[in-house]
Amino acid sequence: MTDSGGYQVFSLAELNKINEDGVKFQSHLDGSYHFFTPESVIDLQRQLGSDIMMVLDECTPYPCDFDYARKSMELTLEWAERSKQKFQQTTPVYDFEQTVFSIVQGSTYEELRKQCCERLISMDFPGYAIGGLSVGEPKTAMYEMTEVCTQLLPENKPRYLMGAGKPEDLVRCVTLGIDMFDCVMPTRNGRNGTVFTRKGPIIVKNALYKEDFNPIEETCSCFACRNFSRAYIRHLFQAEEILALRLASIHNLTFYLSLMREMREAIISKTFNEWSKIFFSKYNSKSSNNKLRRQQ
Repeated sequence: MTDSGGYQVFSLAELNKINEDGVKFQSHLDGSYHFFTPESVIDLQRQLGSDIMMVLDECTPYPCDFDYARKSMELTLEWAERSKQKFQQTTPVYDFEQTVFSIVQGSTYEELRKQCCERLISMDFPGYAIGGLSVGEPKTAMYEMTEVCTQLLPENKPRYLMGAGKPEDLVRCVTLGIDMFDCVMPTRNGRNGTVFTRKGPIIVKNALYKEDFNPIEETCSCFACRNFSRAYIRHLFQAEEILALRLASIHNLTFYLSLMREMREAIISKTFNEWSKIFFSKYNSKSSNNKLRRQQ
């Protein structure tokens, strides 16, 4: 799966200019300029060999006023139509099937989200991403806008929430009807010393774990938990060994894959509601380091 660059339009706003034709980028490396259009990003993703590619969109910041969000949504809809046309007109570069998803925008305005969903549905994409969330809005707004979209988007096509990545968010948004996620959190947080457990995240590089010879999580079967203790992984972070970043990332990816696998199995067995209650009864989204410090 590859993104179109739409998020970089948001995150590198000071280095780009947007018009109806596309986005002009200035490289942060050498100052050179590049112009991305809905058509050119489809060509690029074709060449990359993406299984699932995204249309070019504009991800609005939070907060933004209604008029800005509406204009941005209209631009995203126009680009979606152009992207699909380009996708249908191009011959695959590789001998495997590729597909393209559209992206729902509209900021935190229910009216715009509904309108965007309805118009994208009429274009009949194979799957639908929900963008423009996890950009600083209150968590309640993210859940509300996600539900607005999932109530309209077809149940028989993938519904993909872009950027959401905390374990508790994955569970809540699956409850709302989301099928797919992407986020840098497992590896980014792992590189910075935060690892996820069924009781909540812990910062394994903290002094609290200097003499903790337990694995990150007793029930985890990942390479890190089978072979190393919290104390040793903390030592690796203190020594600035690259192995620390790798072990934390391996554990976090295993945790996330296991979490998604369990949710899938619970849905199939029609026990998801019970499963999610058990998950939230054990999971503390705030770092358990703080809780343990208060107890000591």
